[in-house]
Amino acid sequence: MHAETWYRATRREPDDHPPLAGRTRARVLVVGGGYAGLATALGLAERGIDDVLLLEQHAIGHGASGRNGGFVFGGYSLGEAALRARVGDDCARWMYGLSTAAVRTLRERIRRYEIACDPVDAGVIWANWFDDPEVLDQRRRLLAEHFGVHWQPIAPDRLREQLLTSRYHGGLFEADAFHLHPLNLALGLARAARAQGVRVHCGDAVVSIQREGHEWRVRTASAEVRAAQVVVAGGGYLGGLLPKLRRALLPIATYVAVTEPLGERLGEAIRTRAAVYDTRFAFDYYRALPDTRLLWGGRISILERSPAAVARLLRRDIAGVYPQLGEVRIDYAWSGLMSYARHEMPQIGQLRPGLWYAQAFGGHGVATTSAAGELLAQAIAGENDDWRRFAPFGLTRTWRPFGYLGAQATYSWLQARDRWKERDTGRGARGTGETGRAS
Repeated sequence: MHAETWYRATRREPDDHPPLAGRTRARVLVVGGGYAGLATALGLAERGIDDVLLLEQHAIGHGASGRNGGFVFGGYSLGEAALRARVGDDCARWMYGLSTAAVRTLRERIRRYEIACDPVDAGVIWANWFDDPEVLDQRRRLLAEHFGVHWQPIAPDRLREQLLTSRYHGGLFEADAFHLHPLNLALGLARAARAQGVRVHCGDAVVSIQREGHEWRVRTASAEVRAAQVVVAGGGYLGGLLPKLRRALLPIATYVAVTEPLGERLGEAIRTRAAVYDTRFAFDYYRALPDTRLLWGGRISILERSPAAVARLLRRDIAGVYPQLGEVRIDYAWSGLMSYARHEMPQIGQLRPGLWYAQAFGGHGVATTSAAGELLAQAIAGENDDWRRFAPFGLTRTWRPFGYLGAQATYSWLQARDRWKERDTGRGARGTGETGRAS
């Protein structure tokens, strides 16, 4: 099994961003080379804001942006019903629309900048793990009636023609969603930003951010930058740079594995180009890759695990859904950190005038990070103050390390609830070996 991710092994976009050295100035300094930082920098450059500088401690897409499942769809970790309850119908609809607009923005940027990230515009399937059609009907009606979004129902028999398993009981199809190679997307966005005049430097950590007079002084081990505005977008890899931001995050691990090329065997299990995730709290998510490999992710934990441990866990999960694949070799396996807030929504705002932040995208980050970047670019360019609409989702403390224990207890309870619902709706135990067949 390879020690690197499949994404890193199949990188096609350039990754040539040397460290910054010496002293310099910038109109806007962005800290963080994931999607949020890249979207902010590119959004500023597209608006004609010159002299933008981006710093990344490791490499572009080092964190969740370069390791995720590659799903591009609307919505947030906080469900739509809970979002309405928290901010009301109008604001909830605006926020959801912000995320779906970001899907369109990403699709357009991939086209405009010719980013080699293998986009597959075949939608995403939300597959029902439970033998209870109300799970699907409730969400479909909610999205249609309150958000103006129409997901297409998939009958159980029809779904089994696409996903050859009896594990699912119908589904919903999100046609506007797509999936892609997330690391190549991040690297392509960095290339696009550089072409628009953004200076991009990697390989040196920011160690301090201090206010001096009317500007900010930002230091790394080998450089110093003075900037009028600073955007911090470190997510789960922020470290202790700004304690107030760190205290508001829980970095939570998820796991991903990529199989050997399956060839014709893949068609014995999956006959759709759509990506798939299911209706449980700790759901499986997966998609077929262009070389007939299967990318499979899932599970939520406070612990990162070794590649070998991740491979063992996810191989078992694959067999539980598609036992007809038999013994599947895992060629790549990894874990990565997603940043979560207690309220399960992105945190977007200012710590002080001119010191901005965007973090806590919690497993829905490909589109929502772009939305956050657009909001911050609009604010810094003086277009509007729409970012203030995220004020209800502030920097609520997570009380680490005790927050980890609370999070794990919550996850365990939600997973137990899913198991209870599975039994209550007549589902067999996972791993019974039942399979669906195409009709």
